[in-house]
Amino acid sequence: MKKFRKVLDGLTTSSPVNPGGSPACGSAAGTPSAAPTPREIEIQETLMSEHFQICKTVRHGFPYQPTALAFDPVQKILAVGSRSGGVRLLGRPGVDCHCQHESGAAVLQLQFLINEGALVTACADDTLHLWNLRQRRPAILHSLKFNRERITFCHLPFQSKWLYVGTERGNTHIVNIESFVLSGYVIMWNKAIELSTKTHPGPVVHLSDSPKDEGKLLIGFESGTIVMWDLRAKRADFRIYYDEAIHSVSWHHEGRQFMCSHSDGSLSMWNMRNTAKPFQVTFPHGKTQRDGRKESCKPILKVEYKTSRNSEAFVVFSGGLSYDKAGRRPTLTIMHGKAITVLEMDYPIVDFLVLCDTPYLNEVQEPYAVVVLLEKDFVVVDLTQSNFPIFENPYPMDIHESPVTCTAYFADCPPDIIPVLYSIGAKHKKTGYSHKEWPVSGGTWTVGSQTYPEIIVTGHADGSIKFWDATAITLQMLYKLKTSKVFEKPKSGDVGRSGELVEEDPYAVQMISWCPQSRIFCVVGISAHVILYRFSKHDANTTITSLEVRLQCEMEDVISPSDTENTPCFSDPSGLSPQPQPPSPRSNTPDSARDSIPCLKVKDRMIRMPPGYQAELVVQLLWIDGEPPQQITSLDLNSAYGLLALGNCNGLAVVDYLQKTVLLCMNTLELYGSADPFQRLTRSPRKNRQSTSDFCMRGLSSFYSDSKKRIRTSYQSLTELSDNQVSLDLERSKSPTSDHVNGHCTSPTSQPCPSGRARVPGGPEGPRLARRGPGRPPFRKAQSAACMEVSLPVSSLTEESRENSFSRSRSSSVSSIDRETKEAVTTLQFMESYGRKTDTLPTPCLWVGTSLGLVLIIPMSIPTDEQERQEDPVTVAPTGTVLMLKGSILRFGFLDCGGALIHNPYEVWRDQQVPDDPDRPRKRKLVNFSPSSSQEASGDGHLAVVCSERQAKVFLMPSQACLYVHNITESSFVLRADVVSVCNSVCLACFCANGHIMTLSLPSLRPLLDVAYLPLTDMRIARTFCFTNGGQALYLCSPTEIQRITYSQEMCDNLQEMLGELFTPIETPEAQNRGFLKGFFSGNAQTFDREELFGEAAAGKASRSLAQHIPGQGGMEGMKAAAGGVVGELARARIALDERGQRLGELEERTALMMTSAETFSKHAHELMLKCKDKKWYQF
Repeated sequence: MKKFRKVLDGLTTSSPVNPGGSPACGSAAGTPSAAPTPREIEIQETLMSEHFQICKTVRHGFPYQPTALAFDPVQKILAVGSRSGGVRLLGRPGVDCHCQHESGAAVLQLQFLINEGALVTACADDTLHLWNLRQRRPAILHSLKFNRERITFCHLPFQSKWLYVGTERGNTHIVNIESFVLSGYVIMWNKAIELSTKTHPGPVVHLSDSPKDEGKLLIGFESGTIVMWDLRAKRADFRIYYDEAIHSVSWHHEGRQFMCSHSDGSLSMWNMRNTAKPFQVTFPHGKTQRDGRKESCKPILKVEYKTSRNSEAFVVFSGGLSYDKAGRRPTLTIMHGKAITVLEMDYPIVDFLVLCDTPYLNEVQEPYAVVVLLEKDFVVVDLTQSNFPIFENPYPMDIHESPVTCTAYFADCPPDIIPVLYSIGAKHKKTGYSHKEWPVSGGTWTVGSQTYPEIIVTGHADGSIKFWDATAITLQMLYKLKTSKVFEKPKSGDVGRSGELVEEDPYAVQMISWCPQSRIFCVVGISAHVILYRFSKHDANTTITSLEVRLQCEMEDVISPSDTENTPCFSDPSGLSPQPQPPSPRSNTPDSARDSIPCLKVKDRMIRMPPGYQAELVVQLLWIDGEPPQQITSLDLNSAYGLLALGNCNGLAVVDYLQKTVLLCMNTLELYGSADPFQRLTRSPRKNRQSTSDFCMRGLSSFYSDSKKRIRTSYQSLTELSDNQVSLDLERSKSPTSDHVNGHCTSPTSQPCPSGRARVPGGPEGPRLARRGPGRPPFRKAQSAACMEVSLPVSSLTEESRENSFSRSRSSSVSSIDRETKEAVTTLQFMESYGRKTDTLPTPCLWVGTSLGLVLIIPMSIPTDEQERQEDPVTVAPTGTVLMLKGSILRFGFLDCGGALIHNPYEVWRDQQVPDDPDRPRKRKLVNFSPSSSQEASGDGHLAVVCSERQAKVFLMPSQACLYVHNITESSFVLRADVVSVCNSVCLACFCANGHIMTLSLPSLRPLLDVAYLPLTDMRIARTFCFTNGGQALYLCSPTEIQRITYSQEMCDNLQEMLGELFTPIETPEAQNRGFLKGFFSGNAQTFDREELFGEAAAGKASRSLAQHIPGQGGMEGMKAAAGGVVGELARARIALDERGQRLGELEERTALMMTSAETFSKHAHELMLKCKDKKWYQF
């Protein structure tokens, strides 16, 4: 417990701006206010560095770029491998685990040790890994790296400890699973084929042991050669040379025949009695042409042949369609007797598995489902019903149904919001699913004791919004909202608006704002529109109110460089929140004719709205003089005030959504009034208006000039910042940072051009840049946060620096600052605060942060009476109060003088569609968290936390004195910042562009955590990263997956209890008794001792240069989760004790067995002694 005291005597006065000086920290450029009586603030901070630790919790969504599939039929656990080296393990809902190979090599194949709690992975770097699944966080026990051969196929027989590994050279090696050491037994390709064969058979594409005899190994080569290898005799029983390449092989359970799939779209059946030729060749999708030849078909990539007791056998395969049917979707074909069912899939098939009741290959298989892994989906088909319905997927595999463009994370929501959303969303669920239980039902999972309601909201490129229940590290779909239903569909011949929007994403969600208490929801779209929704449990027939706002920047607001100044070096102003690219309306209509029209047309008729979120108001920015509106960069709404504020690079607009009126619409400079800290210069009107319109709606791909931004803010007479006496000219030229990491530019406003070498616009690059902006055509299609690429600055940098440079916008929401670089509104927040230094009581205020690091406080006068609130106007009066920070403003937070977080006031939800009772009219119920509510009427004020890209400051209101300041980073810039609640206290959490996650105490801004969590390789992470209360955060780690993390030590400690168990002790089912007669006539499966053949005593040791054994860390369960600090040491000690106890238990069992054996031996010896003691020597 540490107490911070700071005497405020003398700090409440402010100094006016002088031409050569700087204002006092946090002061306004005006007359000093009278200082209140000096007093001492006493704040007890409870957060320490021991309360913080970074740890991944769970990953949701579909595995990105899947490559392999495996299933444990006893444990009923499914494994999916990916191209990035990830392995996803799935069981019953709640059992979901992600593992990652450190090498990042693609997973080629997966093999479960059935009912053993282990998994073998074969990766593209020719390494085998053995994973231990008997712990909540699986870990690698052993690895085996092949040095001279490439792995192509693996096979592990049931209840065997010897793994067959086929290679690209055609050889087959054998690995001991227990020790992960190669056996000296090798099947060389030249021994497998006949000596007279002149060509290499190709890589091994199939390995399987005969169901009839485990001592026979079937080897399939890519060229079409099939060899049955006798493991005991070390020779080939038979060889098959087929004309067509082989893709897969599948056995009949009796082991007397097998089926092959080929590259010509055919299936061949082979009988073990006669292998000279196949006894059946079929082209399932190949028709006979008029000339008698079969039409050419695509390859059948995989086939599975499964038998059933009560019906005919199932043959399931992928591919094989004829080539002439162009445009057909990928198919999975199910042949059941003479019936052929073709299931069309939405995406290409990566792999599939037929799930069977028994793990024994020599028994009737009884298939009951088919698991189909697609490139972007996961489907399970029910084989027990004739129409083959699919199972309803309990996992959140459809996050990427439409590309994700933004995310929001809400922890500790009102407890009633999740059931309400689920009940509404359940009415719109699809039907026609199989009624049977989900077949992947392995593992165990229970809801932890420390759970609270959590909701994740995702916005998508098609304008849809999805609400997800994220309670207790799970993810379940609650409710889906389609914002496109508010607008008329653009017509192809509509030239007045954007006729080319049909193939674009005009409804893409750019930003969301949600008040869970009042259930009011706001959506910012890519077409410069805001939609306000209210929640209702009843349907309604209403019309949507539309407000149109003209936000434009006057000619004098912008400064352009003269012809003698440097040509700018452009960079991509992509912000941290997902900002899709808006479509630019283009048609034959000249731009000058497009004035005062929005980008989209709101439906102006009566609309029936189903229960759920119902649109009430749409605010649209208008085209002005042929120029499309700039994207909205900031948004905030407050249900208690009934107000909505939005801003972009042109200015600010405040809307009263109760009275459906626009209260304020001003450009940024007009907000300052006489308190503008900058000396703005005027400029002549633009000569070419068309060139500007090309950049206005560019969104994610818009570019802005670093040198023009420098000119915009670095005037000769500007004052210096009081913090470090660095001139504002230098600071603005570097904002958000002109830092260079490893010699590469890390900021969009850094100056890559060599100083002192001016490039004239008329030079070689001048006309091109003036004509096309940053050297490439603008994007037109809305891009998702999942597929954003970092746009590189066009400058004199080398190719290497271009590849590694990281460019972004000036703030979390600025994505539409054009070449003119107007001052953008980057963050907004309504709050009970003090608009002037002389205020004694808090009033409703709007805090405005800009891209130049300035903070404006705008007080408002809102009628308190409900009737007056509906009729009397709300007064908004900018006062010119200005606070200054380095870098673009990202976040506001407010604390009372005791250090507790002040929440935003809100209106308690009430259903607007329920008719009022005339006897008891309903009134608005407001909940206000005024800083003076628990303090004396004189008002002690409150603390305001302001965070920018470079700096955090804590101000005392109303005196506006800066109490604490902390420079967050010098080598990078902050992408996301939030004031969050952790461990019953408050801190400031920051995520930087260099991948660091930091937490600062409040209000003293002491650094508590600074961890290099992940390198920021693309903009997807920056656009979707968000913090929430409870020490949690999330980001989009791939286009299809959401990664949740925690920075709380308490949650890291409890994580093991929250995760599901992958392995549960289950007895292995016994093999069926085949009977004497059946076994006699069909030949019993011979017992086969692999240890006798493959062990070191018989086969010797393999060459050391062939493969290298690498020990793993699988025995240390939860090491990564509990690493660091005293807790980590305790966790390691606990794990060591558990392992020691386990070994002692095993030793005790072995000792008991030895004692029993010794007693038995002693008994038999005593009996023998008694029997022989009276006999003479000659009687033996």
